[in-house]
Amino acid sequence: MEQFQEFLNKYLPGNDWLNFLGFFVILATGTLFRRFIGKKLSQITFGIVRRVSRENEVTVQEFVTLLGRPLEYVFLLVIAFFAFDLIHIPTQWELAHPTEFGLRLIFLRGYKSLLILALTWVLIRFVKFLAIVFTRRAERTDTKMDDQLVPFLTDIIIALIVIVAGLIITGKVFNIDVATLITGLGIGGIAIALAARETLENLLASFTIFMDGSFVVGDAVQIGTMTGDVEKIGFRSTRIRTVDGSLVTVPNRLIVSQVLENLTQREFRRAKYTIRLDLSTSSERLRAVISDIQDAIDVHEFTKNKPGVIRFDAFGDQSFDVLIIYFVETRDIRTFNRIKEEINFKIMQIVLTHKVRFANPISTVYLKNDFINNSGDNSL
Repeated sequence: MEQFQEFLNKYLPGNDWLNFLGFFVILATGTLFRRFIGKKLSQITFGIVRRVSRENEVTVQEFVTLLGRPLEYVFLLVIAFFAFDLIHIPTQWELAHPTEFGLRLIFLRGYKSLLILALTWVLIRFVKFLAIVFTRRAERTDTKMDDQLVPFLTDIIIALIVIVAGLIITGKVFNIDVATLITGLGIGGIAIALAARETLENLLASFTIFMDGSFVVGDAVQIGTMTGDVEKIGFRSTRIRTVDGSLVTVPNRLIVSQVLENLTQREFRRAKYTIRLDLSTSSERLRAVISDIQDAIDVHEFTKNKPGVIRFDAFGDQSFDVLIIYFVETRDIRTFNRIKEEINFKIMQIVLTHKVRFANPISTVYLKNDFINNSGDNSL
């Protein structure tokens, strides 16, 4: 120990070997027991706030999973503060005062920033805990409004927490006037203002969507040529899962500025198309085909509650055109397509049963040779 103390007196004067012993013991203890401490702190916190989670909506294990890791890092940062506080910086190093720019100021501001970020992480995880609680409560209600309101408010609160943390670090830790900084950016400030304008427009549009109630999460909607199911309504955009499985993100300001059709609100989906039968079909067979198709639609489980329309619609150029209109009692596009396929196969069977052929358009091209034999013209 005497040799170690001599080494300290030579290179780190003002420090005792007990200081370094305490430094390493505190750091080692904190590192080894950080997970245990994080778990215990999470359990203690859950015991304080467990009244929020009635009917065991969130278990202790879920709460520990959410807050355990952030609390570990907060604990490590606190332990590091006490450990480094035991070490005295020699005056011979002539390091700048913490209030002046230098190595000590950099380390101090870095530590404060890390501590604020760790506390922000804890706060965000606690907000997610509350979101889980209220989401599970919303699942037990009949309305879907609260199902989409919980994640929407969660995103807004988390965004506000991150913004406030960034402002605290910028203003309090680095002593920078944020307003002056943005003003002094010039063109960059204008770009930030424009970006903020679009964000504000999307935020206001999201409130419009909620207040208007034109659609909720789970509804099938059509916006322009795109059709799909609404998966999430956020404060900036809405996510829609299309029929082919793609996930499309649409800014909320675009949704409120164009026509939106809520397909879920209607009781029936309409199918309308024309089949073309061969011109050689007799009137008796044509009537029989139309009658059998009408009967098939009238007795089908998904189309019998609203009468369909089957009519000899028109004389085509090379066919008899039969108009088919029916209504499928479903809101789901996949069910609609399945029923439509079943009826199409039934129509094919009916047509073949009556020995009627579908029209097969044939185009005949006549080529006329306008060549005039000028062999009698010998002027050349």
